[in-house]
Amino acid sequence: MKQAVHFGAGNIGRGFIGALFSQSNYHVTFVDIAENIINQLNTDKGYNVVTAADHPETLAIQNVSGLNNLTQEQEVIEAIKEATYITTAIGPNILPRIAPLIAKGLSERVKTSDEKVYVIACENQISATDLLKGYIFEALDEETKALIINKVFFFNSAVDRIVPIQHNQSSLDVLVESYYEWVVETTEDIPFVEGMTIVPDIAPFIERKLFTVNTGHAVIAYFGYLKGKETIDQTLSDPDIYEQVQKTLQETGAYLVKQYKLDKNEHQAYIDKIIERFKNPHLNDLVTRVGRSPIRKLGPQDRLIRPAVVAKKAGLSYTYLAKAIAAALLFDVVEDPEAKELQEMIKEHGIQYALKEISQLNQVDNLTKEIISHYEDLKQ
Repeated sequence: MKQAVHFGAGNIGRGFIGALFSQSNYHVTFVDIAENIINQLNTDKGYNVVTAADHPETLAIQNVSGLNNLTQEQEVIEAIKEATYITTAIGPNILPRIAPLIAKGLSERVKTSDEKVYVIACENQISATDLLKGYIFEALDEETKALIINKVFFFNSAVDRIVPIQHNQSSLDVLVESYYEWVVETTEDIPFVEGMTIVPDIAPFIERKLFTVNTGHAVIAYFGYLKGKETIDQTLSDPDIYEQVQKTLQETGAYLVKQYKLDKNEHQAYIDKIIERFKNPHLNDLVTRVGRSPIRKLGPQDRLIRPAVVAKKAGLSYTYLAKAIAAALLFDVVEDPEAKELQEMIKEHGIQYALKEISQLNQVDNLTKEIISHYEDLKQ
């Protein structure tokens, strides 16, 4: 049986990427530091993926196991030596931490095998695999880097599936939405994986997803939080927030249409489809989950700042994006470490400092000024 090694045994790893490999007749080795999940994977050797729908479907996932990268480093290296695919779904910030271990596995592999292996970071981050490749190469010597050529291939990807907070803590089963998209950028003829779409240029797909799904989700969460809403679907029933979401995605859409020559009507249909996905009450997706980690989400390359900056450069409207950024700056969930850090930074140094430090925005920039104006209005 073909082998896949997937870093991240969380809900997205199990409910999306790992599930697709299992469906494609791969044995999936999940690598994680969550001891309980790893032990349960090795005990149960399977779990169910259930769709959040009026008529839910249950998919039985088999041929899975787990390894703890903190205590089973050599076993992870051995798994990497046998894998056809190495994938991640752990969060972009964790990629530098796992890269040295992947580097060790690849280093041993290429010295004894000519079999090709494909590395794909499945993260909500533009060019995440390029980032991972850079971290891996930092840990390799020149001889190994030369051996990797034509043996190890790194492909960027775009992933899209809503996986809400799970309420079955003792179970490996995962509730997911029915819709998913996994787009991989390559011109290589690579081994088949169910649900994987191959494209020669991923930029339009990844920016369309990031600037529509991720931006839209964040906008709903931050305005929902300000209005005391609990779930994403409840938030969208508020007409003012619904309008804010539509207007924000029309701003990101105007940039996408201009940049990638998209059909305007087709892209509006895509926006409408995404919003309908957010309305799914079966997901019961919490505002606090979707809005969590605001510092990361206010990063210069992430879902709010990047589309605002590129829209401004393109001479397009960014008013609603600026308002959404202001709402994100007011996300003050005590249980969220990043929210706590953000509020402390604003309290101590002010909004301009926070936008410069976190989002790399110039203090005298018109975008910065507009964000601050919206911030003062929303704070009242």
